[in-house]
Amino acid sequence: MLQSNLQYLHRNQVDAVKWDQCIDKAPNGLIYAFSFYLDHMAPGWSALVLGDYEAVMPLPLRQKWGVQYIYKPALVASLGVFGQSLTKELVKQFIQAIPPAIKLIDTCLNAGNIFQNPPEFHQLHNNFILSLQAPYEQLYSGYRDNIKRNIKRAQKLNNRYTTEIGVEEVIRLAQMQPDRSSHVTATDYANFTRLYQLLQAQKKAVACGVYTPANELVASCVYFFSHNRAYYIFVGNHPNGRTQGASHFLIDRFIHEHAGTGLLLDFEGGDFHNLAFFYSSFGAQPEIYPALYVNRLSWWMKLLSGKE
Repeated sequence: MLQSNLQYLHRNQVDAVKWDQCIDKAPNGLIYAFSFYLDHMAPGWSALVLGDYEAVMPLPLRQKWGVQYIYKPALVASLGVFGQSLTKELVKQFIQAIPPAIKLIDTCLNAGNIFQNPPEFHQLHNNFILSLQAPYEQLYSGYRDNIKRNIKRAQKLNNRYTTEIGVEEVIRLAQMQPDRSSHVTATDYANFTRLYQLLQAQKKAVACGVYTPANELVASCVYFFSHNRAYYIFVGNHPNGRTQGASHFLIDRFIHEHAGTGLLLDFEGGDFHNLAFFYSSFGAQPEIYPALYVNRLSWWMKLLSGKE
């Protein structure tokens, strides 16, 4: 039976202060679910809200051919249900409360929406996380040998690590690899830049880079911070950096800088084998989170859209 105080709200009906307080206090809270993050990366989002914002579920919405659907926004790894004292039944009720007018649901829930082992969801994704509680020397000893070799190569080449880099430089480098960034549109980049500027002003975002002695940027990334996590949110690597250990050195310097703080480094993915191997080579451990896919389209719409 559905909770009677579970409401569906449009963005303009959401109390942003109460919403963000819920996300901030939730044990499973993530930066992607804050109202300001959604406003930038998923404008026009709607939501399900329990009572006086005891628990919430953001719903990124779009419309095509007159049909509303929930989609995966760029640079939003996972959403789902957030709040304190969540249960398997409550998460199920949120999912059931998604309005029937929304005909296609293609989103990711979060790790805090799993309540049994093996998980109750059919499709799962891999993320990798690394606790930076230990001193750097201990963290470094947990690296695989290939990571250590690449770090030494970058140091031997006198590559330079810096946090004084513009987000535009990271984006420029990412756009040089269209196979990895083809799903990110020009609008997404513009929205992400504004989001970065907002968070940087609050000291909750930093862009990092590795330069060669010739001052060529060969590896770069952006980190966002919330819920004691550092999100490895956006990456831009130059092909020339592959033989220089640049990306290995880039991550290592961040770990060195934040070792012993208790921060959790969130690598933001790991479904692909090569990425899973790379992240785990720093000692990172898997964190599983579920996908949610529900197709309510009519048969002819399924045929037209190619969605099963």
